[in-house]
Amino acid sequence: MPRPPLPPLRPADVVVRSAVGRFDDFAEVVGVKKPGGRGCWCMAYRDSRVANEDRPAYMRDACGTEPGPGVLAYVDDEAVGWCSVAPRSSYRRLLASRTIPRVDERDAWSIVCFVVRAGHRGRGLMHHLLAGAVAHAAAHGAPVVEGYPVAVPPGERVDLISGYVGTTRLFEDAGFTVVSETTGHSGGRDRWVVRRELG
Repeated sequence: MPRPPLPPLRPADVVVRSAVGRFDDFAEVVGVKKPGGRGCWCMAYRDSRVANEDRPAYMRDACGTEPGPGVLAYVDDEAVGWCSVAPRSSYRRLLASRTIPRVDERDAWSIVCFVVRAGHRGRGLMHHLLAGAVAHAAAHGAPVVEGYPVAVPPGERVDLISGYVGTTRLFEDAGFTVVSETTGHSGGRDRWVVRRELG
């Protein structure tokens, strides 16, 4: 018999912190547990040329200096979620992207990925991660923050393949505005540029 779903998380239930100084927690949420296993390590947008075995060291370095590569969500002091947020200029894949256009010449901070650990999904954790990502970008002087989510019709649920980029509804609920279409897709769904001004 399946267990009943857990209730939605309240703001008081979740603490979102910068990943700076927290590589071990980042690795627990995003890293590959199986020895020799292959995984993204949140490098697909940063620099996919980095060999798989070198990715943990790369992200350890990124977690060692400000502003860091993103934010982590904690519930009961356990790291349960991740959001990659950093200046767009730090993501090699976005610098010359032919599918996700630049809106203007400002160095927007980009939110490219969400990860929520199994057992904590379906509780609204992405909303908390997004709020923490925006606060993190603002604290580091970002003029504007943007994401590249998929559009999901009302009543439909997003699948895990598409869901790592978030949905336009998630971002709009956090005060973002859809500003541009893209030619990018995730899980077969169209992606959009959404923005929130911070300056």
